[in-house]
Amino acid sequence: MHLVNFAFPNLLPIFVHSLYLNQIIIMAKVVVLGAGISGHTASALLKKKLGKKHEVVVVAPTTHYHWIPSNIWIGVGRMTPKQVKFRLEKRYKKVGIIFKQAKAVSFHPEGDSENEKGFVNIEYTGQDRVGEVEKVDYDFLINATGPKLAFDKTEGIGPGKHTVSVCSFDHAAHAWEELQKSFAKMEKGEKQKFLIGVGHPGATCQGAAFEYILNVAWEIKRRKLSHLADIKWITNEYELGDFGMGGAYIKRGGYITSTKTFAESFLKQRDITWLKRAGVKKVDKGEAHYELLDGSEGTESFDFAMLIPAFSGPGFTAFNKAGEDITSTLFAPNGFMKVDADYTKKPFEEWLAADWPDSYQTPTYPNIFAAGIAFAPPHSISKPMTSPNGTAIFPAPPRTGMPSGVTGKIVAENIINWIKKGDDSLKHRASMSKMGAACIISAGYGMLNGAAATMTVSPIVQDWEKYPEYGRNLNDTMGEAGLAGHWLKWFMHYMFLHKAKGYPFWWLIPE
Repeated sequence: MHLVNFAFPNLLPIFVHSLYLNQIIIMAKVVVLGAGISGHTASALLKKKLGKKHEVVVVAPTTHYHWIPSNIWIGVGRMTPKQVKFRLEKRYKKVGIIFKQAKAVSFHPEGDSENEKGFVNIEYTGQDRVGEVEKVDYDFLINATGPKLAFDKTEGIGPGKHTVSVCSFDHAAHAWEELQKSFAKMEKGEKQKFLIGVGHPGATCQGAAFEYILNVAWEIKRRKLSHLADIKWITNEYELGDFGMGGAYIKRGGYITSTKTFAESFLKQRDITWLKRAGVKKVDKGEAHYELLDGSEGTESFDFAMLIPAFSGPGFTAFNKAGEDITSTLFAPNGFMKVDADYTKKPFEEWLAADWPDSYQTPTYPNIFAAGIAFAPPHSISKPMTSPNGTAIFPAPPRTGMPSGVTGKIVAENIINWIKKGDDSLKHRASMSKMGAACIISAGYGMLNGAAATMTVSPIVQDWEKYPEYGRNLNDTMGEAGLAGHWLKWFMHYMFLHKAKGYPFWWLIPE
């Protein structure tokens, strides 16, 4: 890295390997860990605006980018994996991004006795270098690794065990294979019980599971097999429609409606029953064992089950220059990276919108950022609930979809300004307590008979000081259901793949 003085006065060091305030960086190396929505958004924008003078390196363990929201359609046979993915290396080579098919192992933000610059140790998972370890140094580092799918936190769940998943395109393809087996039995007159929801007391991503159960119900009805189906929703939400964001009140048809009513009506219309305030603790073949918030326990039988696992950080370690373990400095206990948030422990009633980060910069090492699911939330959005047995049963906060794309973009924009203008002010900000988000939950597939629920929420994290009645701005928080929503979700599938592939004018498409 080469620097040039941008503002004559004091050159104050801001991190250990001599990167200074108010300096234009002539040659910089930005390393992005992860190539999901946040990482891919960040790396594409960085390369477009930094050009050939600066180096952008992407480290990701998989060969493909894929549009995760369309996994639901793979899981019911409406799309194939080929329709939602493309090869990363081809995309990156075209624009000059260096791609390493590898996973990050350890962080060394101060370097070591041989390296003055910060670096990460990576282990190759492909490119004919499987198992090989390499040091990758950086001037700026973006952690966009996303979550670890913590199937191990609930005994018996996950592909290869007793339940299926739609968390990746291969998982979703497997889910479709298993679903077809149930359909085949129903076509022979055999009744089937479907259990769909979340598979851990603290799981998030209720929206994806909710979307999947609606699509499964749609496919069963389309085949005229509803009389042979028992479909049940199982969730750790206190009330349906919580979705990990404490629920919401939305404008719908000129009325103010709770997401509880919104969600319950969708299930009732499809003869789907539900079990709420339930934390799945263990799954055996055909049986899910759970604990309810009141401390009681029970078992649900099933023939087909899709349960979303808990999420955690990937389990990185971190070390300072002396080789001392500083993992707890860089990462929260759940494995996600600490950023500019208020992690002070305090009662739920004292949590504030201002607790949430807006630059996603790590406080100890200012050249490290965490975007998307990789950053540690300061607290849950839904109210914490604990059973008499001490089991925490409530959703973790969601950070998928639009928030991931937006945080990836603002982190990239701030690094670009820092490199090109010497501006370290991080003027691009995006707190989830100020950010709105749109969500489209498909409930069927087809140009003329598809359906979807479209919902916008603003802000994602309630701001009770600014909006004391509902916590959110009802002018921007609304929901509707119908065929138009399905068309919009269909359009978004192709629009965001167009953007991710770098097709003409991709940068004009918003996150």
